[in-house]
Order: sequence, then C-alpha cells, then structure tokens
Amino acid sequence: MGWFINSLIVIAAWGSADLFYKKGSDRKDRYSAIKIVIAVGFVMGIHAIIYMLINQIDFSPMLMLKYLPVSLMYAGSMAIGYVGLRYIELSVCSPIQNSSGAVASILCFIFLKIKPLPIVILGIALISVGIFLLSLFEKKEEDKLRTASGEAVDKKYVTGALAIIFPILYCIIDGLGTFADAIYLNEDKPIMSEDEALLAYEFTFLLIAAICFIYLRFIKKERFNVIKEHDKFFAAGFETLGQYFYVFAMADESSVAAAMVSAYCVFSVILSRLFLKEKLTFKQYIAIITVTAGIILLGIFSDV
Repeated sequence: MGWFINSLIVIAAWGSADLFYKKGSDRKDRYSAIKIVIAVGFVMGIHAIIYMLINQIDFSPMLMLKYLPVSLMYAGSMAIGYVGLRYIELSVCSPIQNSSGAVASILCFIFLKIKPLPIVILGIALISVGIFLLSLFEKKEEDKLRTASGEAVDKKYVTGALAIIFPILYCIIDGLGTFADAIYLNEDKPIMSEDEALLAYEFTFLLIAAICFIYLRFIKKERFNVIKEHDKFFAAGFETLGQYFYVFAMADESSVAAAMVSAYCVFSVILSRLFLKEKLTFKQYIAIITVTAGIILLGIFSDV
C-alpha cells in the first residue's frame, strides 16, 4: 500500500507545483520565467546536496558533462513551460505538457525497436487528437474575443495557436529528454546510475539558476526578492517533493503508480478551477479528458 500513498503525494505535489507555477507567472513581469528557473534551480541544488550527503554518494562533476544533453533538454522544456504559463490557462497547458510520454514512446518504438501494443497506440492517438482539438478550440476562442465588441479581455491570458505552441514545445523537448534517459539508464548497458543522473541533473539546474541570477541581477539590474517571489519557491518545493516520492512509488509498483502519477494534470485542472477561477468551454473539457485518457493508457500499458 506504500506505493499508493507515495503516488497520491506525487499527484498532490506536482499538481500543487503547477498551481504555484501559474501564480508565479506574471505577464506584467517580463522576467518571471527566469525567476522561476532561479527558484527551481536553488531548491534542486539544496536537495541534491542533502541527497548526496545522506546517501554518501561519491559524485564527480564530470558526470554533469556526461549527462548535459539530457539535463539541457529537461531544463529547456521546463523553462519554455514557465514562459507559456504567462499566456495560457493552466488547465489547458498541463495536459499538453504531460503528453511528453507519447513523444518518448514513439521514439522508443522507432529507434529502440520496441513493438507497441495496440492499446499503447490507442493512447498515443488519443493524446495527439486531444492536442489538435485543444489547438483548434483555442483558435476559435481567440476569434470570438477579437470579434466581440465592448467586451473586456483578461490580459492574464492570450489564447490561440501562438500561445499553445509553448506547452507543445515543452511536450516535444521533454519527450526527447525522456527518450535520452531511456538510453542513459538502460538496464542492460547503463551509461550512468539513477543516482548519478539525478544529481547531475539537479546540479546542472543549480548552475543554470546561478547563471540566470547573474544575468538578472547584474546585467538587467533586476532585483530578486525571495519573499516577494514566494509563489515561485513554493512551486520549486512542490516540484522537488514530488520528484522525491516519485522514486519510491515507481520502485514499488511501477505500472500502476505510473498510471496514477501521469494523471496529475487532472489535479492541476481541478486546482486551476478552484483557485485561479479559470473557465473553459465544454469542448475544451472534452479535449482535456481525451488527452488525460491517452496519458493513463500509456501509464498502464507502456511497460507491459
């Protein structure tokens, strides 16, 4: 039963992280995405140091260089996601970003010669159709807003195909990172261990955060107030918390836990409705449900 509790914690943590990512994404602040990167990198760096000391892991900085292609794909996709949250609803953004598993699955099928089950193909198809429908419905909503006379448009969001490109890019790049991880952590011929990969990624993110801080503070002369940016640090904390419990959930019952965890975007949608007062059309909900159904199918059957 431990895996079930751990999975629930991951769902709550990552869903909450999405909520605070959105709250910390201020369209009026052109540097909000950079500030989120700084917060996440700082928290991940602290976690990496504690994790390394507690588990007495002998970590070489050269591992960061070895794992750099994967780290950059993960960090890059997250940064793009942070930018996208300034322009698009969380309840639309999260399901699309969470579809990166479909990209990874397709790449594994093609390059690792893995023969997919028909149910897995169905899951990928549902995700692809859902993303297309979301793009289509977003474009229609944009057209309505442009033609509506005398109606105030909430500047917190920008709908349409241009805005939705951010979560789609996140989905593709994160999927490439996951595929690369499958190569790096291959059970038969691993390039590095899971602990080494985790530490390499978190220390790399810390380094990226440090570079972003220097750029923000000394080049752009922008102050970074930790207290003022508390939403960003809450998001970083929940992100790292979920990552920690995810390891235990997957270790105990990978196939079932993966199905539960992959559906955390549903929790993000619920939180966005409760706390951000986001309103979606019925058609958008159908598209979100379609994407979520595909994610769940992949979570259940991709490892069968």
